[in-house]
Amino acid sequence: MSTSDTTWDTRPRAAFDLETTGRNSRAARIVTASVTVVDAHGSVITEHEWLADPGVEIPAEASEVHGVTTERARQEGRPAADVTRELAAVLQGLFDDGVPVIAFNASYDFTVLAAESARYGIPQLNRFPVLDPYVMNKQVDRYRKGKRTLTALCEEYAVNLDNAHTSAADALATLRVLDAMAGKFPKLRMPARQLHQLQVGWAATQAADFQSYLRKTKPATVIEGDWPVLPPEDASRGDF
Repeated sequence: MSTSDTTWDTRPRAAFDLETTGRNSRAARIVTASVTVVDAHGSVITEHEWLADPGVEIPAEASEVHGVTTERARQEGRPAADVTRELAAVLQGLFDDGVPVIAFNASYDFTVLAAESARYGIPQLNRFPVLDPYVMNKQVDRYRKGKRTLTALCEEYAVNLDNAHTSAADALATLRVLDAMAGKFPKLRMPARQLHQLQVGWAATQAADFQSYLRKTKPATVIEGDWPVLPPEDASRGDF
């Protein structure tokens, strides 16, 4: 059996998380970024962390979430272009090596990074294979009640999440949640490339279903279902 045919949970894997200036993934700027790599047994072997000066004011509501103020980012952060370039290089290296990258609600983080890369003239990632516990949870546990935030799923699967909403803590917790989900739902255990392709369809279907539900009261509602990255708002600028 080749390494590409082995299940993702028996191979080295990584997690990626961002903290940013806002919720709009096409407009948000990176404030902190983390990539955590574990071996086949789930033991941490490499951790990368960045603090960026996003070049714009960090809104107070964003600072309240992740704890980084505009003043701190300007004093301690590195230029956003440098952080974006280094982060993209680490992720591309993982993808090139066939290491799956896990991201919770991946279309947010990868869209932020895609927009930042376009902003600074940095080549776009190939983003394959990506694993997203958020999309998977909605697929395999669709009748689950309550929120599906990372914090909520950590509570459900007894995953420790100290320092929530710091990118390093969230990245590691994302890894642990997905491992726990695979224990509860063994059908998630398959080669990463196969699971990636399934998630493309799952995310599209989930978005369409949610859009249909919302349009009962708000007919103009649009829920985007592209995964793991949203297209740029101005398609003439090129694909992400």
